[in-house]
Amino acid sequence: MSRSARQLDADLPFPGDAALRAAAEGWRRALAQERRMAANTVEAYERDLRQFLTHLDARSGPPTIQKLIALKPRDLRAFMAARRADDISGRSLMRALAGLRSFARHLEREGHGSVAALGAVRQPKVERRLPRPLPVQAAVAMTLPETRADESREPWVLARDAAVIALLYGSGLRISEALGLTARDAPVPGLDEVRVTGKGGKVRAVPVLPAVAQAVADYLALCPYPLDPDGPLFVGVKGGPLSPRIVQYAVAGLRGALGLPESATPHALRHSFATHLLARQGELRAIQELLGHASLSTTQLYTKVDAARLMSAFEAAHPRAGKLAGATNP
Repeated sequence: MSRSARQLDADLPFPGDAALRAAAEGWRRALAQERRMAANTVEAYERDLRQFLTHLDARSGPPTIQKLIALKPRDLRAFMAARRADDISGRSLMRALAGLRSFARHLEREGHGSVAALGAVRQPKVERRLPRPLPVQAAVAMTLPETRADESREPWVLARDAAVIALLYGSGLRISEALGLTARDAPVPGLDEVRVTGKGGKVRAVPVLPAVAQAVADYLALCPYPLDPDGPLFVGVKGGPLSPRIVQYAVAGLRGALGLPESATPHALRHSFATHLLARQGELRAIQELLGHASLSTTQLYTKVDAARLMSAFEAAHPRAGKLAGATNP
């Protein structure tokens, strides 16, 4: 569905009577304003609830809060079966259930009662996608500004992009975490760790390799703008906060220069950080801490990566001992 079609869908009233529509609008506002969910998540939850209410409307007439409270597990299973028939993935069904449960909790908080049927429905099975890490040599090459030396970009811009990419691979950061760093907290030479704010506002300390710190220092030395200590460390060409989209464009350019597949994304650098550490016999629980995963099961995905790829990474050297690190193994 296109963005314009989704927006048109979002502008339509929810199916159901006036009380249910009011409750749904209140829930939507609470997600965005009180829980501060990402706009895409709010949009997806809203769309899932709208589809469920439309399904109920077609089966048994306009839905009401009372009808939702009286739902049976079979009603929810029928909805899930209908969505499966439309070739909806298990992952999308799992998100739909999460959205419906969120709305049910909202109804309960508002004093309408509990939608007990939601507790009796099992989560759909989801085939977890394996990370697709890069070869060590390719990941290292992506962190070097000289890889893009033939581009008609200012040297400070190339140095900035190299510093961000070095943080993604050398410290396993998400784009949002790297771009969330302030100038005051710049990981420069002399610092061996940096504190970043991850998902859910959780703060964690991550290691900073000497060459990563040097990449940040090189960027700071070339940056033409005076940086506010409490402002963003990485800025765009007009001096404002750097957009994640610019980092994605930079990585896309590197894919072309290095002949890498479409799977070589900024997040693939984070996957590569974890996979290459694991291949060098890194301890899984420690890698979980470095990545900021809430659950060890998420980190355990890296143990299922193709064995041949792991052996290839093992025979090479992670940047902690190679060109990017410029230092001995910890």
